Amino acid sequence: MTKTLKKLLECLPAGNCTPAADQARDKLKNRALVSNQNGFVLAGNGWGKMTFIVGDNCIRCKHTDCVEVCPVDCFYEGPNFLVIHPDECIDCALCEPECPVDAIYAEDELPEDQQEFLQLNADLAEQWPNITEKKDPLPDYEDWTDKPNKLQYLER
Repeated sequence: MTKTLKKLLECLPAGNCTPAADQARDKLKNRALVSNQNGFVLAGNGWGKMTFIVGDNCIRCKHTDCVEVCPVDCFYEGPNFLVIHPDECIDCALCEPECPVDAIYAEDELPEDQQEFLQLNADLAEQWPNITEKKDPLPDYEDWTDKPNKLQYLER
């Protein structure tokens, strides 16, 4: 179970949720919780089957701040890039503001020059291991921050 979801489940009965937890509760209400090997996840796929996508800016940076806030653990980790599994993402939008390099986009806001990342996220999420805890970014991330067109450097 993610830390965000765990905190939410703990604060609800006590009525002392933080504003962030209240926001998550409002996004997640009317969703069924089902158990899995990690604790609980939300059943189904979001509200209207939209997903978030990790784009070009993540390559060779790989910040993981987004992983820590994901209530359904839908991030997967490669050697120098993260992806979001589109069938697991619930469109809660908690990850997008956490990315320090603005590499996460809502599907309907994905820039035209990054459309291939939609399929790339789906494909690599099936191959790479799930990541559920924050890690340090890559050692040379500062050298790669805001450099465009990094797809050629993606390690699979």
